[in-house]
Amino acid sequence: MYDALYDALYARQSIEKKDSISVESQLEYCRYETHGEACIEYTDRGFSGKDTNRPGFEKMMNDIRAGKIKRVIVYKLDRISRSIVDFANMMEIFQKYHVEFVSSTEKFDTSTPIGRAMLNICIVFAQLERETIQKRVTDAYYARCKRGFYMGGRIPYGYRLTNTVIDNIRTSMYEEVPEESEQLKLIYSMYADTDNSLGDIVRYLNEHQIKNLRGANWNTARISEMLRNPVYVQADIDVYRFFQSQGANIYNPASDFTGYNACYLYKGTVSTSRKQSDLSDKEIVLAPHKGFIPSKTWLACRIRCLNNRQSTKTCKPKNSWLVGKVKCGKCGYALTIRKAKTKWGRYFVCSQSRSSGSNCTGAGCTVYADVLEEYMLGAIKERLSEFSALEESLLFCLSETGEEQTNITKKIRLTQIEEEIEELLSKVSGASGVLMKYIDEKVSELDAERKALQEEIVTANVTDTEGRLKQITNHVKTWETLSFEDRQAVVDTLIKVIRIADGNIEITWNI
Repeated sequence: MYDALYDALYARQSIEKKDSISVESQLEYCRYETHGEACIEYTDRGFSGKDTNRPGFEKMMNDIRAGKIKRVIVYKLDRISRSIVDFANMMEIFQKYHVEFVSSTEKFDTSTPIGRAMLNICIVFAQLERETIQKRVTDAYYARCKRGFYMGGRIPYGYRLTNTVIDNIRTSMYEEVPEESEQLKLIYSMYADTDNSLGDIVRYLNEHQIKNLRGANWNTARISEMLRNPVYVQADIDVYRFFQSQGANIYNPASDFTGYNACYLYKGTVSTSRKQSDLSDKEIVLAPHKGFIPSKTWLACRIRCLNNRQSTKTCKPKNSWLVGKVKCGKCGYALTIRKAKTKWGRYFVCSQSRSSGSNCTGAGCTVYADVLEEYMLGAIKERLSEFSALEESLLFCLSETGEEQTNITKKIRLTQIEEEIEELLSKVSGASGVLMKYIDEKVSELDAERKALQEEIVTANVTDTEGRLKQITNHVKTWETLSFEDRQAVVDTLIKVIRIADGNIEITWNI
């Protein structure tokens, strides 16, 4: 216990750098203010000033509350706090226990109104400096991400780190580990088959004594994480269009998606969703390393993971084979199944409209599940009758030939055309007469090129898809005998999304 009041000398340094003043130097400045009187020193090494969760600071505040401290001396204001709220709370405690505050280099006198006002102004600028530093660090991080630099973190299963140089800067990149990548190829190929669940894959790996080479146990959560990760995919234009359709921010142009590089997926600077299935505002960047999972297989697994997450709550009792495909035409959220004790039994409702604070009024009409299923089966039959061949979809790809490369080039150009048309249409609002005429002519020209490319792609796929079309047609003919999973597989292949609003049904097809 102390028998007298002491001066408290406080010093903090978050990181030792050549251009920053050390804790020892700070204390030396503070000792000068004591003029030889007794003092107690409190220090925090390696702690930020963004909050007060610091052991040295907390010990000093406890001694103040115990009545042992008469004055607190710091080298500079931002050594004790960079937060306006924390500083205000601290000064309230100082005033309560009649403790003076001194900054040895800024010469504040808290016993006068002007001194207190100047102190508050300085703490505002201290917080501004901290927030500016945080912004610079965040911006630098994402700038490095977009250039493909290795940003640390856990190395994904299937890869090891190797040194490389990007833009004349030394960094690291992933390199395939054959023994691990073979296991991943097996897992992807099994999950691409809709007959296999995640649990089936885990049981197969354990029964065949296929061990995780890093010593961890296989489990469904770990496998699901691997199946969603674009770090393995041979990213081609189909992968580009998938992420585009999910609302992700894609850093690289469509022409760079050649099927060689894999992708990095980053949280992004504005994304607020914590859902792993929500890709809106996420950042997609082509990685410097080569992927080893074909895009067709990766997309089949990724889309299946997406559909599973969208229908987890409603699909357990297998309520409808349309679950996961039906969206509200007003807010874009999924329509989920509800049960009622009526002759209809089941109906779809907007999942967002039932949330508190939602502005969505729902689909605008009662959507009975039986009626919608019957309507969609008829729509599928009509669609199949219109086409003699399936256009290559996210689930299908051509064989590895020169013809495939030609088709990839056409699909890249098709995506570029769609983006150019969208960009032109965004300029319509407020356009002058001359500019409007140019936009009309350019859009018409691009639309004609788009239609020609679509016909060429469909024609090129006739031979390759005739067998698949026949198989799907046979499934539809024997619909009543199909299992729930087989019906979902047909829907996944043919339909991208079904939107319903005010009695109108809009179907986006994969063919």
